[in-house]
Amino acid sequence: MEKKLTRSRDKKIAGVCGGLADFLGLDKSIVRIVWLLCVLLAGTGLLAYLVMWIVMPEEK
Repeated sequence: MEKKLTRSRDKKIAGVCGGLADFLGLDKSIVRIVWLLCVLLAGTGLLAYLVMWIVMPEEK
């Protein structure tokens, strides 16, 4: 079965971090913490999150 990058139904805001964690095989909490650090330290994480929210289809 082929993996597909989709937004997770187990979501806190939009399911982007959960979907990314499922796709990469990582823990969702770790992905959320890394994403938060990207938002706070670099500022580019927020823009990337918004783009992925629009582009990624929701899990069926």
